[in-house]
Amino acid sequence: MNEVEHFFDALEEPNKSVFLFIKNFITQNYSNITLYKKWGLPYLYYKEKPLCYIWKDKKTNEPYLSFAKGSKMNHPALIQGDRKIFKILPINPNKDIDVDLITEILEEALKLY
Repeated sequence: MNEVEHFFDALEEPNKSVFLFIKNFITQNYSNITLYKKWGLPYLYYKEKPLCYIWKDKKTNEPYLSFAKGSKMNHPALIQGDRKIFKILPINPNKDIDVDLITEILEEALKLY
């Protein structure tokens, strides 16, 4: 088992299912996006450049996608918070994942590369 697989295997439900779904959805639908473990997180790269990472909120423990060029993105579903560069897309682990929304935001992000 490699580092990335071990990371996902160690997660607890319901976040484990969310993280795995997002990872699989993105890597299976975007051939130029690859997954690495960077800074202890599952980090997705587009053409060898940082695109986004999957993580969870410290307070709510809910998963989110954090986009590296978020400050240049204007999608209304993204949250800046007190971050200077990254913006996040919160994902409720107790609801169906909106793949259309994820696709829409990923397409916006990919246009910045």
